[in-house]
Amino acid sequence: MYRLSNRVIGFLNLFTLLASIPIIVAGLRMAKSSTTCESFLKTPLLVVGFIILIISLAGFIGACFHVARVLRVYLVIMLLLIGTLMALTVFGFVVTSRGGGALVAGRVYREYHLDNYSPWLRKRIENPHYWMTVRSCILGSKTCAKVVSWTPYDYLTKDLSPIQSGCCKPPTSCNYTSTMVAQESDCYRWNNDPNILCYECDSCKAGVLEDIRRNWHKISVLNIVMVVVLIGIYCIGCCAFQNAKRAESDYPYGGNRTYKSRTRRDHHW
Repeated sequence: MYRLSNRVIGFLNLFTLLASIPIIVAGLRMAKSSTTCESFLKTPLLVVGFIILIISLAGFIGACFHVARVLRVYLVIMLLLIGTLMALTVFGFVVTSRGGGALVAGRVYREYHLDNYSPWLRKRIENPHYWMTVRSCILGSKTCAKVVSWTPYDYLTKDLSPIQSGCCKPPTSCNYTSTMVAQESDCYRWNNDPNILCYECDSCKAGVLEDIRRNWHKISVLNIVMVVVLIGIYCIGCCAFQNAKRAESDYPYGGNRTYKSRTRRDHHW
């Protein structure tokens, strides 16, 4: 069991060190890509990749070469990472607690309303620069290509994703046969042009937020698993740190410190 924790930490950090390289390469490739959806993800990928690279390198060097100072930095960074993940998880659950679609009579799909989501998400999605990026991403993905060719029967029997429900059709409540009836604002924003459709509708923004909300819930669950794993690695790292301190102080694991100090004192006399 001697220095087993050092071997475990060294192996784990070597694995994550190698895993960070494809993440960084993917981020660099996305930075060169002309597709809006891909370039939109390049910054998070590069940041995550370089953070994993630095932490893994510090843990590997500290554990394998018994450098206590490097392991101390590694443990501090790990502690900050655990705290950050816990804060992000709580924030994610709070922000995404509101939302969800409304049932539509006689339809399989749901419709989404912007007012049902948290103010923080609404403020983010209503930013013109941010929305232009998202809008270009939806256009590039051709999400509405199949829905535009649907028949009335298809709308009655088929389901729609949140983005398709909000961006690819007008709200079900819209009545275009009578111009005298007051309708919601999205009914007037709808256009049959494939490049316009309902991309400027509040329902489209709500559909995007619903998609984000669902994905964020999945990420929050993954974050909880990651926090548990990181706490386990942190505990093993503490053991490796103690081993490194013993190695630097010239005292072997389980050695008799009283005997060594007495020998040195006798030699001095």
